[in-house]
Parts: sequence; structure tokens; C-alpha cells
Amino acid sequence: MLLSLHVKNLALIEEAEVEFAPGLNILTGETGAGKSILLGSVNLALGAKADKDLIRRGAEYALAELTFSDDDERIREKLSEMELPCEEGAVTISRRLQTGRSVSRINGETVSARQLKELSELLLDIHGQHEHQSLLHKKKHLEILDAYAGEEILAPLKKVKELYHEKNRIWNEITGQEMDEAKRKRETELALFEFDEIEQAAPTAGEDEELESKYRRMANSRKIGESLGACYRFSGGEEEGASFFVSRAVRELSQAAVYDDGLEGLSEQITEIESLLNDFNRELSDYLADMEFDGADFAAVEDRLNQLNHLKEKYGKTIEEVLAYKEELSEKIEKLNDYESYMALLKKKYDETEEALIKSCEEVSALRKKQAKKLEKTLKTALSELNFLAVEFEIKIERKEASPDGFDDVEFLISTNPGEERKPLGQVASGGELSRIMLGVKTVLADKDAVDTLIFDEIDAGISGRTAWKVSEKLGALSCAHQVICITHLPQIAAMADAHFAIEKQTDGQSTMTGIRRLTKEGEIEELARLLGADALSEAALSNAKEMKIEAAKIKQS
Repeated sequence: MLLSLHVKNLALIEEAEVEFAPGLNILTGETGAGKSILLGSVNLALGAKADKDLIRRGAEYALAELTFSDDDERIREKLSEMELPCEEGAVTISRRLQTGRSVSRINGETVSARQLKELSELLLDIHGQHEHQSLLHKKKHLEILDAYAGEEILAPLKKVKELYHEKNRIWNEITGQEMDEAKRKRETELALFEFDEIEQAAPTAGEDEELESKYRRMANSRKIGESLGACYRFSGGEEEGASFFVSRAVRELSQAAVYDDGLEGLSEQITEIESLLNDFNRELSDYLADMEFDGADFAAVEDRLNQLNHLKEKYGKTIEEVLAYKEELSEKIEKLNDYESYMALLKKKYDETEEALIKSCEEVSALRKKQAKKLEKTLKTALSELNFLAVEFEIKIERKEASPDGFDDVEFLISTNPGEERKPLGQVASGGELSRIMLGVKTVLADKDAVDTLIFDEIDAGISGRTAWKVSEKLGALSCAHQVICITHLPQIAAMADAHFAIEKQTDGQSTMTGIRRLTKEGEIEELARLLGADALSEAALSNAKEMKIEAAKIKQS
């Protein structure tokens, strides 16, 4: 659920904070008061294209911030998947707009446009005039039908997508491997040459790292020898060495311990130090004795390193990658040597995948046709309740070439007048009818729609009177399952509000500002009277508004 919207320095808004409620949230205001700016701030926070002119004059930046509750497990899983922090109880999305750049954050972490889009799709669904117009596109009809089919169609549709991409992958492999005899011979010769070069070198995993360590040691043997020699002198048994003085200390302490039992522990400690130091000196002496620079050995190590580095330059950044490339060459040589069988096997696999794809498409199509009959009936009822008095609705499904969505071409056909044949929506429905059809669709899908918050803008375009009451009823029903935020100018819709906000424009003569406030019960009545067209808040106008609010309450209870 959308808990709040905070806007600062955006167009006419200096600073505004809105705390939304569950159920139906209604926003009203005079024409030009800034309703579109408020909705635009929501879109801006969710990643819409930013215009520097949106920054309020005289301000350095503009800010739009949305806070959602995070009581949905899917949201927490998405945050975890994107490695974003989970703040207990809330998800905050903000967009800071400055001249030349903008920064989006989720819970304080800077995010990309892709991450913002992925998360916002789980949080919010905005329906404006553009979304209503999407009903004119057949692709939207397919999305609606699949959304109605729900869980039942997910697994079969996933299988269709997988088979479609596998078929394309095999086809690309077939076309990529097709070659004439001369080209096949050249490819074979090159693969054999590269394979033999790696085979003869016989590299082993980790060999280069071991040789590089050995090379560094041999190349710096003189420096190592000098340092170890000095170390032996300082720690050895010579007069200036530590062993000489430690041995003297052992003798002196042993003599003193004869007269004082309390020194026995210290005597044991210094004796152990002497033993450790002697062991260290012996190992150091042995290392120095074995440390002889062998020019031939050094040359052999250098040559082998050069050979391995040459392989890495040609076939991979590491010896492991070189060995993996060798395996690929082996498979390629096998394919080229038995080219005809290989191509025949690929084509057989392609045919089998295509056959499986068609079978899966038929399964998906059968499910869609079954669900289409149910959706036709359900949506026709929903449209009748939205004052489409003589509506006929049909979902036409025709077959086309297979795609990741199957081979169904889905189109909604409608007739809104008796005796007229059903036609595509774009040939029949007006703008106002499209908005009502979209509302009908959202109502039908309410139980299947996982997005909790729905925003409707211009849902009342082109309607009035009885139809407005019908739309109001549907919004009320929809708000039982979702949080609904609706911008409207119709009193019938506003009367159904669980929370009513007024958007107002104010000026001090120097500048103009847009503000928003939640109305009290008395304020709701006054705003309804204004929406009813009253020039002044007379007793008659207020009485009409009260009656409308009472009527809306009866509808909500029923």
C-alpha cells in the first residue's frame, strides 16, 4: 500500500506531503489546480522522463518521494534479489532532480532505471488516458486474458517460451554451421592446428602460477641470498649473532637458578628459546646450502612460461580457459569430421523441438479458449454494471505463427448498441467508454492482481449522471481488494471516498503554489457541493451534497 507522497520544489508545488489511507482515496480540485502535477510526481519518482523545467523557479533541485508498506513477501524477496536494504515496515522510493542529472534511490541506495522499474511493477499500477488507449492494441488483450487465466496458464506458457527459444537456438546453430566442402576443410585444418598446439604444449591447471613463483625466486636469487646471509649472521652462533648471546644467557640463568627455585620457570623459557633459535638456524643454513643458481634451469623455466603465455594470448586468459577451449576444439573437430551426421542430427532435433512447441502452443490455446468463455461472461456482466445497457462482448482467438506467447492472436470485440455486430474496440468505443472498459477489466481481475495500489486518472472522462454512479460503485468494489487512488471531477465518484483530498492553488501576488490537504467530514460535504456546480455554499447545495454522501454510504454498505 502507498503510505505517503512527499513532493518538494516540483513545478507549482513548493512542498507537499500526502498520507494516503486504505480503500478509496479521492483527489479533487479546480481545473489548473495541479492535479496532473501531483500524478506526474508519482510517475517521476517511478522513473518517468525528467524535464529540468519541472524544477520550481529559484530552487536548486526537485524531489519526489513515495513510501510503501512492505508487508508483501514478494517485495522483500525482490529487494533481497537486488541486494537492496529492507527497512522494517516500509519501502521508500525517491527521485532527486537537478539540472543535467537525476538520482533515484530505493531505501537510500542509488539504483538503476531497470531496478526501479522491476520493483515499482510490484508496488503500483497507474491507469491514465494512455493506459486506457492501450486497450486498442491486441497485445493488451492477450495480456488481460492470460492474467485472467492466472496460475493455470503459467507453467504451460513458460514451456512454450522455453521451446520457442530452444528452436531458434538450434536454427541459428544450423545456419551458422552450414558450409561448403572447401570451407569445412579450412575450418577442420585450423581446428586441428590449434588443438595440436595446445596438445603438444600439454599445460596443466595452475602450472603457470607455480612457474611464475619459481621464476621470481630464481630471478631474485642474489637479493634473496644476501638477505638470508645477513639473517643467518644476526641469528647464528657467531659472536655477533643472537644464538651466541642467548647461549650465554642460558648459562648465566642456569647458575642463578641453582640458588633460587623461583627462577626455574624463566630458565626453562630461555632454554626453549635457545632450542627454537638453533632449529631455525639449521633450517636457514640448509636452505642457503641448497640455494644455487642454475642458469640452465632458469632458462628452462623462462622458456616454459613464454610458451604458456603464448597459449593464453591466443586461446584464453588463464590455463583453465585454454584447456576449456581445447575441449571445444575437440568437439568441433568431431562435428566437422562427421559433418553430414552432425547436421542431420541437428535438423532432427529442430523438427522434434518444433513439434513439441506446436503441441505446447495447442495446450496453451485450449486453456485460453476455455478461460475466454468465462471472461466473456464475467466482463459482460461487469460492463452491464457500468451502464453498458445493451453490451455484447466477444473474445476472438485466431491462429498465427508461433511466438514466445504461443500462436494465439487475441482480440476483444464489442457492440454497445442493440442490432450492431461486434467490432474491434477501436472502431466502436469512445474515450469515455474505453476508461469504463478498463475499469471493468481491473474489477474482474481484482482477485488475481497482486499489485496492491491502483491509481486512476481520467477514469471519469466523458461520463456523467447514472453512468457516473455505476463507475463510482465499481471503484468502491475495487477498493475492497486494493488501495485505489482516483483523480476525478465527478461528485458521484468523490462521494464514495474513504479519504478525500483537495488540491488547491494559492498565490501571494509574487508566486503561485499548489497544495494538498485531507478534508474533514464537513470539508468533504463542501467540496461535493462545489463539484455539483454550486456558485455559493448555500443550504440547498450543502443539503444536496449530504444526500449524495448518504447515498454513497448506502451503496458501499450493500
